[in-house]
Amino acid sequence: MATCEAVAASATAAKATGRAEEAGSTGAAAVAAAGAGRSAAAAKLLSLSGVFAVYKPKGPTSAELLNQLKEKLLAEAGMPPQDGNKRKKQALKIGHGGTLDSAATGVLVVGIGKGTKMLTSMLSGSKKYIATGELGKATDTLDSTGKITEEKPYDQIKQEDIEGILQKFTGNIMQVPPLYSALKKDGQRLSTLMKKGEVVEAKPARPVTVYSLSLQKFQPPLFTLDVECGGGFYIRSLVSDIGKELSSCATVQELTRTKQGPFTLEEHALREDKWTIDGIAQSLEHCMPLLSVEPSVKKLKTEESKLPVSSEDKTIGQVKEKDGVTGTS
Repeated sequence: MATCEAVAASATAAKATGRAEEAGSTGAAAVAAAGAGRSAAAAKLLSLSGVFAVYKPKGPTSAELLNQLKEKLLAEAGMPPQDGNKRKKQALKIGHGGTLDSAATGVLVVGIGKGTKMLTSMLSGSKKYIATGELGKATDTLDSTGKITEEKPYDQIKQEDIEGILQKFTGNIMQVPPLYSALKKDGQRLSTLMKKGEVVEAKPARPVTVYSLSLQKFQPPLFTLDVECGGGFYIRSLVSDIGKELSSCATVQELTRTKQGPFTLEEHALREDKWTIDGIAQSLEHCMPLLSVEPSVKKLKTEESKLPVSSEDKTIGQVKEKDGVTGTS
């Protein structure tokens, strides 16, 4: 009897061992499959190369948004986070082609892989904005994030007054960049110097191009502009200059970039839920052919080849934000 019980116990133990070995084998296979999946995802991520567009909401700076995108892609690929300060050692190269302020929204052009080397051409291309200005107030940053420095009456300003002066700001014009910008003095950004309380002299006026400018809405004190401009242009300076031309003052309240180069807000700007390796791969397939067929690119490059590109627009590789100050805005 004892022998029978021993045999039965041995058989039960053998079955248990077999199940354990089978489970272990299955677990090992699952781990191996997961590792292979991560390896494949990492390989696909690192193979991505080109230029596409994402949607930037209010809140994060352009650099912060870029970091969020990068972190999400690396996590999906099972790759460790990368130190943004070690650009040359980064496996995944990513950058943006034209800063948007933290308070601004819209199209942010992104280069990935070898696409980061294509961003310079995006900087000199055409950009479109919808900007809402407020009459009667001026701020130190020329937008709603700054401190009010001046207030003037605006009741006398009519819609036809604004429409009548827009031609002065259209075409090849001269523009003074804002003090709060990423332009540099002695190697330091003007915005950084301003925040330190240092006295900063305005940069001299420089040539910029406005291709079209129209008034879309006027509900005093607010007025909304539709602007198409070239590289190195500041919407904040435009709104401020319009206020001065009207014998008042004005500052930007809302700003949305609706188009940069061939990429539009409606058709090409990826929302965060599409920030996946496959999502970006599909976007690259859709966006890259546009660069070769955009009819205005060559013309814009030729026309703007002599125009300076603002330093905040020079964004190759992992970009450092300019302390939340709008770039070409």
